[in-house]
Amino acid sequence: MRILIAEDEIATAKALKLLLEKAKYSVDIVHTGTDAWDYIRNCSYEVIVLDIMMPGMSGLEVLLNIRKEHIKTPVLMLTAKAELEDRVAGLEAGADDYLPKPFATSELIARIKALGRRSDNYIDSEKKVGNLILDGNRYEMRTDEKSENLTNKEFQLMELFVQHPGYVFSTEHLMEKIWGLDSESDIDVVWTHIGFIRKKLKNLDAGIEIKTIRGAGYSLEVVDA
Repeated sequence: MRILIAEDEIATAKALKLLLEKAKYSVDIVHTGTDAWDYIRNCSYEVIVLDIMMPGMSGLEVLLNIRKEHIKTPVLMLTAKAELEDRVAGLEAGADDYLPKPFATSELIARIKALGRRSDNYIDSEKKVGNLILDGNRYEMRTDEKSENLTNKEFQLMELFVQHPGYVFSTEHLMEKIWGLDSESDIDVVWTHIGFIRKKLKNLDAGIEIKTIRGAGYSLEVVDA
């Protein structure tokens, strides 16, 4: 699941990013409302977390733009303000949930998980393709007799492929979707991680493969149902 965190407190944003990535999420962070809106227009997210008080554009202004453009992504509002009128303003603007600061990180993650289940791109904790099960609770993939643990990025790649079997993803799309627009990694990191996944699929005797589509990208195919 990919999440956008728009939070002007840099230290807080970085801490949230680390926590959510540890929970196997892909996270982009921005520190202004203007940047948040740019990211939302150019990327696809399962959950958006907006701080109300941000430079450039407020979280409420970003939220109004999101709903004006008929973007249905669930939105969680963060704010240091706890007054009733602020909560009402956010909810009336189209927010799905509201969490005042300070908050427990465990509560934030629980709320993000709950909102993620509302997303059009939500994937069940276990998803089967061919003879392989992708387990979102254990962060592993397995067949009847074997299992392989997945790293953060490997799991996110497999989650994306499993959601869209047969769909061809370009290297650029995978780079943007999994590593994010602000990643300093080289694009070669995509095929490196796909190589690791392929080895694990082979070890599992999985009936699926990530195939290279020359000139187009990569696609998850069932080869032995």
